[in-house]
Amino acid sequence: MKLIQTILLFCTLILPLVVKAEKITIAAASDLKFAMDEIVTAFKQTHPYDEVDVVYGSSGKFHTQIQQGAPYDLYFSADIKYAQSLASAGLAVSDVKAYAFGRIVLWSASLDASKMTLDSLLDLTISRIAIANPRHAPYGMRAVEALKASGLWDKLEPKLVYGENIAHTAQFVQTGNAQIGIVALALAVNPELSSKGDYYLIPDTLHTPLEQGFIITKLAEGKPAVRQFANYMSSQPARAVMIHYGFVLPDEVAGN
Repeated sequence: MKLIQTILLFCTLILPLVVKAEKITIAAASDLKFAMDEIVTAFKQTHPYDEVDVVYGSSGKFHTQIQQGAPYDLYFSADIKYAQSLASAGLAVSDVKAYAFGRIVLWSASLDASKMTLDSLLDLTISRIAIANPRHAPYGMRAVEALKASGLWDKLEPKLVYGENIAHTAQFVQTGNAQIGIVALALAVNPELSSKGDYYLIPDTLHTPLEQGFIITKLAEGKPAVRQFANYMSSQPARAVMIHYGFVLPDEVAGN
């Protein structure tokens, strides 16, 4: 009898939680790699039965994949315009939510980038400079804008090597395939990179703002856990993580 009661208690208390558990699949710009990993870990402390899977990559490529039906529930883009485009096409079940502004930096594992400026890239000893591919990576687009605004593009273009996304760009520099790179501040401040080199913060007056935004995709309609994660991004713990990784939050910009 006690065994039967135990089984019934298990079914009453545990099975409903299992049934309600959801899998959340997130497509996130690779500048979020370290910040998002921490946010997901914190979220799961209060949502232990939900599975959260994050795929990192290029915002532009995710934009194309979602148009083609890729099974992502949330899309975090390093350029809010990509998210707005999907919403306009009817592929979102939420408003576009601005979550941060990103910054670009010079970073190197072999040079002291903290003592450099963009003009330093003209040094003849620097032969390979990594940036993200501007065709589909917002950080690469802003790198090009900054080089053009500085009048350096024509001289430096032959030195450029292109990463598929901003994390891949940082890997070029980490592995010595490029001497220096224009990467995301959010990556440069993580110990994985900061322990190997310093950075120079590129003035944001040299490029259009890296306003970033996310949507809940149409495929996630009717998934409460997805909306709970979306709401969690506005929580104080999530905001603290974003600030720690050098992101400027939208309300901070509005308050200036």
